[in-house]
Parts: sequence; C-alpha cells; structure tokens
Amino acid sequence: MRKIPILLIYSRLVISIVLVVLAIGYPATPPAVYICLITYGLLSDVFDGIIARQLNVSTQKMRRMDSAVDQVFWLGVLACTYILHPGFYKEYFTEIIILLGFEALTYVVSYMRFRKEVATHAILSKLWVLTIFALLIEVVATGTSSTLFFICFYTGIITRLEILLILFILREWTNDVPSLYHAVQIRKGREIKRNKLFNG
Repeated sequence: MRKIPILLIYSRLVISIVLVVLAIGYPATPPAVYICLITYGLLSDVFDGIIARQLNVSTQKMRRMDSAVDQVFWLGVLACTYILHPGFYKEYFTEIIILLGFEALTYVVSYMRFRKEVATHAILSKLWVLTIFALLIEVVATGTSSTLFFICFYTGIITRLEILLILFILREWTNDVPSLYHAVQIRKGREIKRNKLFNG
C-alpha cells in the first residue's frame, strides 16, 4: 500500500512515453485512446498526493519527484498533440512560447534562490492544470481550440506570476505552499493550515 503513490508517479512517466510513441508510430490511433491516457495521467497526479498524505508517506523527496514527473508528463502530452495537430501550435505559437517561457522562469528563479526545482503545488496551479487538461482534450478531439485556449493562457500567466511571487517571498525552499497568502504567513514564521485533499 505504501508504494502506491510512487507507482502512480512512475506510471505517469510511462504514459507520457506511450503518448509520444503512439503519435509518432501509430497516428491513426483513435482520439479516445489518447483521451483515456491523458485522463489517467491527470487522475494519477490528483491521487498520488492524496494517497501519500493519507498513508503518511508524503516526503519532500516524493513531492519533488512528483513535480519533476508532472513536467515530463505534460511535455509528453504537448509533444503528442503537436505531432497530431501541428496547425494548432502554429496558430498560437507566440502565446505558447510566452507560457513556456514563464514556466521556465519559475524554475530558473527557484534554482537561483534555493538550488532546487519548483514544488509549490499551489491551489491555483492545480486549477490551471484542469484548464490545460480540458484544452488538450479538445485539441486531441478536434484539432483546434479558441475560447478555451485563451482561458488556459491567461490562467497560466496568472498562476506563474503567483509562483514567482511565492518564490521571492519565501526565505527558504518549501514544498506545498497553497497560495501567495500562505507564503507570506510562512515568511512570518507562522504555521499554515493545510488540506490533505489539496495540499497536505
């Protein structure tokens, strides 16, 4: 039982590879297969942390691994959808580069300040992941997007700015910081209330 969270994390890594292999080698794979795999990846991301906290096996090392695998998984999904529908990425090339640039900036700032990667797992960022999920499902199913893309884009900018502010506010590296407000409380040396379902 105690290994379930780790298995979920690693399974997400495997799914990212499978998605890219399918897109390259078997482009005629029905969209429903990609949608099921991406959905599994999202659910594994949701439940690995919840289960780890319930089993009291959530450690800093595990949370860092979770963040790293999350990045690989979503990059795998991006690569998969790019291979399947490059026209979508050409249409929104500038916006996608801006988003990726902001995401990269959070890692640069975290490494410069703390010599560790980002693992804040902020609640707003979790909501952004849901918009990414919905967007990429739409792209897989239809090959394009409009309104949903811009919802995802602006949500992404807002959440990346929040993470950057959190990183500048914290005096030392901390994982699982639910919000900017909580980062301020941590800086003041106060205990913060966490929710086992969202940010243990």
